[in-house]
Amino acid sequence: MTVAHPYDTIKRAIDVVASAAGLIILSPVIATTALLVATKLGKPVLFAQERPGKNGRIFTIYKFRSMRSVDESRGWVTDADRLTPFGMRLRSTSLDELPSLWNVLRGDMSIVGPRPLLVEYLERYTPEQARRHEVRPGMTGLAQVNGRNALSWEDKFRHDVEYVESRSLHTDACIVVATIRSVFAREGISAAGHATIGRFGVEHD
Repeated sequence: MTVAHPYDTIKRAIDVVASAAGLIILSPVIATTALLVATKLGKPVLFAQERPGKNGRIFTIYKFRSMRSVDESRGWVTDADRLTPFGMRLRSTSLDELPSLWNVLRGDMSIVGPRPLLVEYLERYTPEQARRHEVRPGMTGLAQVNGRNALSWEDKFRHDVEYVESRSLHTDACIVVATIRSVFAREGISAAGHATIGRFGVEHD
């Protein structure tokens, strides 16, 4: 059960202002990125997928598409096959995340919080790990500035729960600053041995 936190009301107000301002100020960047995705990868430009949010409520997340569509005849099946150099640059600069500002404005997400993962993971969490859903998922979070996809799942979830327990304006400000720094450094974009990151609860060779 979600426990009310005195910072949450202020946090939501900041999210609304920041996401609205971001959508307006970054509209030229968003439009240019959409055009590039359409040119390089084709349509649809947006990637839409159901993800669990606060209290496990399902919502549809929006991002710019960074992978080619599955095409077995061309051998585009795995993430490694489908992720192009353009898509990798899109992810490394986090430009693919810009449409998620709409999710923040709607109240599905927050600027800062645990990253929204796949719906299928809900049944795999331990009770402690499931605490990550006590808050809205974020565009960036404590795990993202402490290793991003280079972290193990256990370390990611440890950071997520740590954030749930210690969230504050100061913490969020530090995470945003650290996120900007890590984007420029292009750190932790993928897990070792993977084009993106392996699935939680699935063994890999």
